[in-house]
Amino acid sequence: MSTPSVIVTRPQHEAQQWVAALQQRGIAALALPLIGIGPAPDTAALHAVRQRITDYRAVMLVSGNAAQHFFDTNTALALAEQALVAIKTRVWSPGPGTAQTLQRLGIAAAGIDCPAHDAVQFDSEALWAQVQAQITAGDRVLIVRGAEADAPAHGSGRDWLAQQIQAAAGQVEFVVAYTRSAPQFTPAQSTQAQQAAGDGSLWLLSSSQALAHLCAALPGQDWRSARALATHPRIAQAAQAAGFGAGHECRPALEDVALAIERLCAASAAQAS
Repeated sequence: MSTPSVIVTRPQHEAQQWVAALQQRGIAALALPLIGIGPAPDTAALHAVRQRITDYRAVMLVSGNAAQHFFDTNTALALAEQALVAIKTRVWSPGPGTAQTLQRLGIAAAGIDCPAHDAVQFDSEALWAQVQAQITAGDRVLIVRGAEADAPAHGSGRDWLAQQIQAAAGQVEFVVAYTRSAPQFTPAQSTQAQQAAGDGSLWLLSSSQALAHLCAALPGQDWRSARALATHPRIAQAAQAAGFGAGHECRPALEDVALAIERLCAASAAQAS
């Protein structure tokens, strides 16, 4: 039995890569990006923190998009060279996907901290378990994140990690490296989304915000026949609250997602036989 159709909702540049990787495994997948990614609203502020990056005990990138938009070639090379001598500024990643992006940008693997590969989940909680011993009183940590396109002056996201750093007597600064926006569906994409809500397709959801954008783009849509594969329990809860009839969870790494899809396919085949 063939695997279910999968709707990949990541930003455009990521979605195409994921579709290609899933298709290589024989999984029918298509891209329907639910978050648009744009440049930083304040490039001067971004440049300023880049220039003094070694003043920080650590730089935390909340996502691959944060890494991509924060590190220019010179900054990455500076950290890579520093790591060869004496690593002072660590680079924190919430999961393996962001860590891989950092390495592609030139950050030495030895300078990157992220959750253990066997962590139950890849998130701030799992990251903090790995890095909390690094922070002593007065240490400064820079958190690089995104902002809503309609409120670009203020970054947005969970502040849990910042709270832990401050509780450990560390200091936290934020900088916005990119903006996020809701997609503007074409008529064809709207039709595609409406069909996928009820034809057994599996929505791959890696962001609660992406799910909110989907619901806003299709107001009044009945999601009871829709299936969701969420890459974090909070996203699964959001899908349930939105009315998705079936929800499943897995870790966000590509291999974990592909295995989860294959297991769902096998379970469906067993039920049908």
